[in-house]
Amino acid sequence: MNWFDTVEFPKDGDGCRWDSTPHDPVIRVRLQGVGHVRVHQHRPVRGRVKTVSVKREGRRWYVILSCNDVPAEPLPATGAVTGIDMGITHFLTTSQGEHQPNPRHGKRTADSLAEAQRALKAFPRRKREQRTAKHRRAVEKVAALHRKVRRRRRDHAHKTALAMVRTYDVIAHERLSIANMARAPKPRPDPETLGGFLPNGAAAKAGLNNSIHDVGWGVFLGILAHKAESAGRKLIPVDPRNTSRTCPRQLCGHASAENRPTQDKFCCAHCGYTDHADRVGALNVAIRAGLVLPDVA
Repeated sequence: MNWFDTVEFPKDGDGCRWDSTPHDPVIRVRLQGVGHVRVHQHRPVRGRVKTVSVKREGRRWYVILSCNDVPAEPLPATGAVTGIDMGITHFLTTSQGEHQPNPRHGKRTADSLAEAQRALKAFPRRKREQRTAKHRRAVEKVAALHRKVRRRRRDHAHKTALAMVRTYDVIAHERLSIANMARAPKPRPDPETLGGFLPNGAAAKAGLNNSIHDVGWGVFLGILAHKAESAGRKLIPVDPRNTSRTCPRQLCGHASAENRPTQDKFCCAHCGYTDHADRVGALNVAIRAGLVLPDVA
């Protein structure tokens, strides 16, 4: 049992059966070789159960269901559309100029996690069945902190995505390649020294990569896509290149690195248009998606 943390049953009824008895206040799952196990169900199951997974996190066990034929619950139309720009300073900015702050869950827990990891490194590496009680507690503490950050990040993503689909009928967002954005820079060999390397900004890029992973863009966009489909909303991904460096004015459209003198400020070198750089990015995302927006003054 200690070798695996997740067991997936490919079909409901094949080694595992989800108890769907109506009007029964006690929910159970039947596992082959174990029997019936009570489950604390946090929300009703909708649709037809397809696969059942049993997962262990620390000392807790979870049953994860994937369902087919889940009925959609379309929300009433609002008539509002928006483009969103994903960032690090702000979690997201809409084309209406609303900023969603970045909670930085990982950064807030970094000190506690570093202390727990230092305590864990004091123990020699051993196989799981050979660990002492203190070693197991140290492992569980590190895992619990990672789990806490992950749950907070997902909770924030769920609440933000729900607010977006309740407010807007159409949402345009950047088609981000997060793996490429968080890729470490390649080493730069120094031709003047044998086996030496030139500075490549790896330390600064590592800090940026940590911030990219901490903000959780991929988690949010996945949850947003799921909620938008269920609510009958439309998502439009667009090319993110130069969205915050291009003037959004219809009669200008000048694109240059000079248009963004600072991280937050946008000032078009051609027509003089000024705005927050994140809002400019959101406006250009909406424009590229073909959304009808008021003319930019």
